[in-house]
Amino acid sequence: MQHTSPAADGATLHLLCGKIGAGKSTLSQQLAAKPRHVLISEDAWLATLHPGEIHSIADYLQRAATLRSVLTDHLHALLQAGVSVVLDFPFNTPATRAWAREVFSPVGAAHQLHFLDVADEVCKARLRARNARGEHPFQASDEEFEQITRHFVAPAKEEGFVVIRHTEAGPV
Repeated sequence: MQHTSPAADGATLHLLCGKIGAGKSTLSQQLAAKPRHVLISEDAWLATLHPGEIHSIADYLQRAATLRSVLTDHLHALLQAGVSVVLDFPFNTPATRAWAREVFSPVGAAHQLHFLDVADEVCKARLRARNARGEHPFQASDEEFEQITRHFVAPAKEEGFVVIRHTEAGPV
């Protein structure tokens, strides 16, 4: 593990929390359009590193854990260099959010957890439209949406994150 020093002033780690189809990738792209911001998309990395290998939730979980492990030191370096990072990863459980803390805390970077609080039916409609367009590296059925959503845990105040809540109408 590399030695970490404080993040340069102004570097922020942006995290996304929301169900499939809530708009995480769309918001990520908007956030990353700001100067000195870089977007790192879990879906893009997994699709490139493991083409045709992710067929189940178990496949995804194993490969996503490996990706997080590989990226941690790189993320520290980006934040220390003063580059804000937008992680288009689903920070949808206390465990994934604990990893996020391991990214920003050791380097003293600021963070924002963007919680996309969108109704299931809206998410499913967006998911179906996204699947029909074929633009996303991974597709999910309504059944898979339900299966994955069972594990979703909204951020709790006790977790101590700076949370920015977004609804279908925008930030709240």
